Amino acid sequence: MRSLGPYTYVTLTMTPDAAPRLGVSFHTADLCIRAGVLDKPRPYLEISSTEADVAISTTGADHVTEADLCTARQLFNAAARYLADCERLHFEQSAKGAPGTAA
Repeated sequence: MRSLGPYTYVTLTMTPDAAPRLGVSFHTADLCIRAGVLDKPRPYLEISSTEADVAISTTGADHVTEADLCTARQLFNAAARYLADCERLHFEQSAKGAPGTAA
C-alpha cells in the first residue's frame, strides 16, 4: 500500500434545499492544538495546520450550558481513545519495525 505524505483535506458540499456542509480532515502530525478562555469568559479549543483552522467553543456568548459540558466530555473521551489507539498502534508497528518507528 502506498503511503501519502502529511496533508489537510477540506471539502465544501453545497446542494439545493440543504445547508452547506464543510469538512476538514487533518492527516498530519504537524498541528498546533491549543485551548484557553476568551475574555467573555468563554472556553475554546483550536486545531490548526498550515492549511486550515478549526475552532470549537461554547454555545453563543452566554453561560456554559449542560449541552456544552456534554460536548466537552465527548471531545475528551474521543481524544483519550485517539491517544490510546495511537499508542497501541505505535507499539505494534515499532515491534514489527515499521518505517518511521524505532525498532
